[in-house]
Amino acid sequence: MNQERSAGGTSAASTPARPFEPFFAHRRYYPTGAFSPSGDRVAYVTDTSGQFNLWIQPWEGGWPHQRTAFEEEIVREIAWSPVGDRIVFLADRRGDEFWQVYSLDLQGGWPRKLTDEPGVRHEFGGTVFAPDGRAIVYSANARDPEHADTVLLDLATGERRVLVEGSNERGQVYPVAWSPDGRQLACLAFRGNTDQGLLIHDLDRAATREIFPAEGPVSCFPVDWTADGQGLLVVTDQGREFKGLGLHRPGGPTGNLEWLEAPEWDVELVFLSEDRGAFLWATNEDGASRLFARRMPQGPLDGASWRSSPPVEVRLPEASVVHHVTLSADGQRAMILLNRARRPTEVYVADLSALATGAAARIQVRPLTDGFIGAIPEEELVAPERVSFSTWDGRTLSGWLYRPAAAGPDHRVPVVLSIHGGPESQERPIYVPFYQVLLDRGIGVFAPNVRGSSGYGRTFQRLIYRDWGGGELKDFEACARFLQGLDWVDPERVGVFGGSFGGFATLSCISRLPRYWAAAVDIVGPSNLVTFAKSVPPTWRDFMAQWVGDPEKDADLLRERSPITYVEQIRAPLLVIQGANDPRVNRHESEQMVERLRELGREVEYLVFEDEGHGFTKRANNLKAYRATAAFFEGKLLGAAVDAAS
Repeated sequence: MNQERSAGGTSAASTPARPFEPFFAHRRYYPTGAFSPSGDRVAYVTDTSGQFNLWIQPWEGGWPHQRTAFEEEIVREIAWSPVGDRIVFLADRRGDEFWQVYSLDLQGGWPRKLTDEPGVRHEFGGTVFAPDGRAIVYSANARDPEHADTVLLDLATGERRVLVEGSNERGQVYPVAWSPDGRQLACLAFRGNTDQGLLIHDLDRAATREIFPAEGPVSCFPVDWTADGQGLLVVTDQGREFKGLGLHRPGGPTGNLEWLEAPEWDVELVFLSEDRGAFLWATNEDGASRLFARRMPQGPLDGASWRSSPPVEVRLPEASVVHHVTLSADGQRAMILLNRARRPTEVYVADLSALATGAAARIQVRPLTDGFIGAIPEEELVAPERVSFSTWDGRTLSGWLYRPAAAGPDHRVPVVLSIHGGPESQERPIYVPFYQVLLDRGIGVFAPNVRGSSGYGRTFQRLIYRDWGGGELKDFEACARFLQGLDWVDPERVGVFGGSFGGFATLSCISRLPRYWAAAVDIVGPSNLVTFAKSVPPTWRDFMAQWVGDPEKDADLLRERSPITYVEQIRAPLLVIQGANDPRVNRHESEQMVERLRELGREVEYLVFEDEGHGFTKRANNLKAYRATAAFFEGKLLGAAVDAAS
């Protein structure tokens, strides 16, 4: 049998597809980073060693140094002391998300645990170290498994004290920003993805008050205090569809807010330098990032002083997505984690010193790392096209369409519908090696942002609440019909793929819209909304009822929306991938679906990773999972075309 398949516009017989490995031969970075107090070194977390570990590198460039050597533990958030060579960080084991706090003396030594409480989730919310470096703050649900408290840890004595308790009314309480004098702490009261409040804890008086917003629910995230300690910079969507940057004065009336930046897109990833001199923020413009910087005005901050000079744009290469930013203490330097459609995430740095003189017209970034070991030329990778189309209720949806080079009316190709997780997340134009593998083999990809996605306004995002498997499923049907209408797509060879909520949506598609799909891959997706809602982490329980539904009161609705209810309608071959330690989507969600399909004699494959949680942190596991996924789609979507051509 002479088997040929499209690969970059030619058949496999003349130009074989690239091996799988080069597309995934790049370093992954966790979205965190920190500067040394002097600004001469940067710290970041990458999986160069095969697992996410802590690395440090000179700001000017040079040899990076690995400072942790974990294999089963996973380094997450990091913070550098403002007064010395100490880094504290979070790490969990095998993806169980029971993060513990570690400390590392960079002058020598080995990471040591500051907390050792199995079954307790410790989290950082923003600024970790007190201004004098003597204490740190974090959240933990040790007192009450269902509610995270804000905790202060004295680094000299080891004494711990709960500053602010979480509760049914407050939700989870995360520390975010110390006042310049270290006497007040701004905290986030998290009650849901679009429902947060701003708390101020006075350490001298041991008193806490909620100061923002006046009415809710709204999204609200405190950024940092102004230099005089009289105001707080806040990212919020109070009274707006999109998140803007505002100035709140805690001494004024509850809910007072003066807008500083209020674009018709979300403001995100904001950062104020420790000296309160430089400010950096990004806007999310239909998925792509724009990054801006400014020198903070002298004297009291208000709208007029903010607008007295224009911001300076930080020039990014092509359509990019900023995953993390941080500034040196003096505001002279920036570190940026940047990703773009044809280049994996790298650490970039920028010199901001010209801001102080007013001489900066535009700021350039330069790469500090070069982790794309696969070294595939950018021109041989596919950049996505932004497309839009109408859905069932007249709304306009958008998405990113990746078209193989050889696709056309005379050469129709299969396509995979890729559904992002969250669901309050967003598909953005970043490098996804799995997409590029499929494209190299002649399989297109469509990655839409359906209702529930973030980045398109508060109303659009909240449409998913208590409607999982409702309106968004009709959106996916509109996606399928959109793809069938493209003259280069083979309508009989459309696959569907997703992880987490995207896995749930994948299962919904093949069970409730079975006629559209030729193959499917579900990664850590809920199959039964009743059992899912009962098994989520304790700190999620407060908002599950408004987000998905109450597993007791809404059991009938949840069963009606669950893919497992319609399992007998599944016809497409299915691959299910699951982490055994997943605390968000229990492995039983996958196993009950696989068991029922096997009882029905349907085609299903099941791949379990015993040392992973919600996703893949070990490089070897990530490769194995996506190699299996790519091979599955290649066999199911290209195999039919091969057989027909033989």
